[in-house]
Amino acid sequence: MRTFALAMKILLIEDEPKTAKSIQNFLTECHIEVDVAFEGHEGIILSSHHDYDVIISDVILPNSNGLDICRTLRNMGIQTPILLLSALSQPEDKVIGLQAGADDYLAKPFDFQELLARLQALSRRSSGKVALKTKLTFDDLEMDLNTLEVMRAGVKIVLTPREFALLEYLVRNHGRVIPKAEILEAVWNIDEIINTNVIEVYVNYIRNKIDKGFKSKLIHTHFGVGYVLKNEVPS
Repeated sequence: MRTFALAMKILLIEDEPKTAKSIQNFLTECHIEVDVAFEGHEGIILSSHHDYDVIISDVILPNSNGLDICRTLRNMGIQTPILLLSALSQPEDKVIGLQAGADDYLAKPFDFQELLARLQALSRRSSGKVALKTKLTFDDLEMDLNTLEVMRAGVKIVLTPREFALLEYLVRNHGRVIPKAEILEAVWNIDEIINTNVIEVYVNYIRNKIDKGFKSKLIHTHFGVGYVLKNEVPS
């Protein structure tokens, strides 16, 4: 007998097409909306652009594995409940998954009804939590996600909405060199026809606003790759 779920929107990160389709079909029959990503990077991008009730991720994936995805999303301030799926079922495997930021761990093979029950529990648990933090900070830089105000060292900085979105992505991924293609997909609508040079233009815009006049520089270029946000005092 089919058990129907609460209304939910789920992200499933699974690289095996047959497994992904089978899980998606079951959850769809339970009236759950399911987005599917077939590799870790795509899953991170979708997670940063959409509000999901729960994220389901296989542990073994191409590019970023499930543990890396957990760590990355938590470092980005995304607190959506994460359920890891894995053929690794030893207690130490589960502990590692939970320490990486996952909320639950389900060993393969599993029963679909158990998967559904765990999703419902995670959704109910998270619904009572306080909303995501409304401020992002890095070093002496602070961004208010509600008012779109930016301060650096107590100085107010005015950004356009696009500049704010670009800076927000850099802050959420601070310390990591972000390729231009990823920035283009994350900050600009992928349906827009634009030249990648526009990224350089906007990086210069926000660099002039948040770095100019300050001793340490936050936005740095990795030529031929992309950009990274880190605190570095020029020698």
